[in-house]
Amino acid sequence: MSHNLQSIIQRYKADEETVYNTWFVNNEERLKAFRSIRRGVLDVIRDIKNGSFGNDFKGSSLEFVLSCITEQKQVFMGASHPFYWKPKLRIPDIYENESNKTAFGEFLEKCLNATREEQIIKEIILLDQRKIKGLGPAVASILYFLHPTIIPPCNTAIVNGFNRLFKDKIRLGSWQEYLRMRKVIIQTNSSFSADMSNDLGAFAGLLFDIGVNKTDIGDLQILSEKDREKIARQLKKRHKEVADEQKQNNLHTEMQYHLLKIGESLNYDVISASNDRSRCHEGDSFSFISLSQFPKIDVDADTFKTITLIDVVWFESGTNRIAGAFEVEKSTSIYSGILRLKDLYYSFTTNPPSLFLIIPDNREKEVVLQLSRPAIQNGGVQIRYILFSELRQNCDAICKFGENKEILKKISKTVD
Repeated sequence: MSHNLQSIIQRYKADEETVYNTWFVNNEERLKAFRSIRRGVLDVIRDIKNGSFGNDFKGSSLEFVLSCITEQKQVFMGASHPFYWKPKLRIPDIYENESNKTAFGEFLEKCLNATREEQIIKEIILLDQRKIKGLGPAVASILYFLHPTIIPPCNTAIVNGFNRLFKDKIRLGSWQEYLRMRKVIIQTNSSFSADMSNDLGAFAGLLFDIGVNKTDIGDLQILSEKDREKIARQLKKRHKEVADEQKQNNLHTEMQYHLLKIGESLNYDVISASNDRSRCHEGDSFSFISLSQFPKIDVDADTFKTITLIDVVWFESGTNRIAGAFEVEKSTSIYSGILRLKDLYYSFTTNPPSLFLIIPDNREKEVVLQLSRPAIQNGGVQIRYILFSELRQNCDAICKFGENKEILKKISKTVD
């Protein structure tokens, strides 16, 4: 089987009219496209952020990106069609729906800045979970120009070629199906590394030529049922991991929001961690109740950076005096949060702020164990903890009846 595929690859590379020779190799315009498209994606992200993206594909920065891609001819000839605004179908739903537009911009930004394969796959799975109408694996053709060794392009001809070569039934338009196809492409391309390229455009070009009937493959059979089942299991496991992680992130965001809301109602100035200020909970943005920047405090630069990463900090109104600090823990190491709170405590030993861990109910025993460590007990640091369920259930009551941070002692616990 591998010998037969190898002979197909060799014919594909030897034929002067295949995609391999007319587009992939010795093509300066192709290399220039990578630079242009990357700059164009940055423009799309910027326009979505500042609200100038518009409500139509035509005239948008996204149109420029897709124009650069379709200029590549052959493999990408129809790449722009899925992004045309179709008013009757309301697709793709990234022009009129602001939430979807923002999600698309964040997706592009995270993929652009990603350095590892798992980061990109995670963002694809999360985007798929949003079920944005009309926004499917056609986006992979954009991602290919950002990460050509990780993401193969996707269109009708490539999918048709894949189904013929691997005797499969991949459906066009499904991200889950695309990820399954991608997995097989990566594995097969790796098996023929001496004949192909790390750049997946070469293998995608082979699939394209097969899909448009330029390259004949006969009765070649490459994947066994055992191989297919293994790939399906791997993808299912990854989807579950991403879904579980997203659930944890949502809980983390919810707890941060409760703390910000309570702090504001008690007349403290509040702020979230520097990398969380763009978050929102059920449509309520952190930025509307949070300080725009962390007040200057009298500590060294490294300690200041550590403190700004604490999940939520309360300041005495109009000052830089820290009244309370909160670390929300979920699936990560609880001890790392304790260390950040300790750094804060030792920076203000004469007037230390109140310190709290916010924890899932099922991790209480673990927290008690960590807070019982001699390094904590003998250091004079008092850290109280609040269960997720207690914070959620009592948030509104505290906002209504609380006068200051002392009210938190009603729902928090400590280790003696």
